[in-house]
Amino acid sequence: MGMWELVVVLIVGLVVLGPERLPVAIRTVSRWINTVKSVANSVKAEVSEELRVHELHSNLKKAEEQGLDNISPGLKQSVEELQRAAESVRHSYSKSPDPSKNDKDQSSQN
Repeated sequence: MGMWELVVVLIVGLVVLGPERLPVAIRTVSRWINTVKSVANSVKAEVSEELRVHELHSNLKKAEEQGLDNISPGLKQSVEELQRAAESVRHSYSKSPDPSKNDKDQSSQN
């Protein structure tokens, strides 16, 4: 939006809303714009992450087809990244829960 269009919008807003309600309307519209921007950024980040996961998955399939010994450096890096991610997930699930918490949970349910 150019400078003159913005001036026209402000003058029309001033005439329609009046000087008392115009600042409130500007703040409200500003919040809406910021909300839309944040939603768009989160969707963009999520799509980027999904594309990266898809690329890693396809690289893993290629690596499996070629055999894990004879692969390109890019595929090898993808496989190593997937192995690290799998290991971190496995590590977080292998931690056993505190048995004293389970006893408290069971006693509170009775």
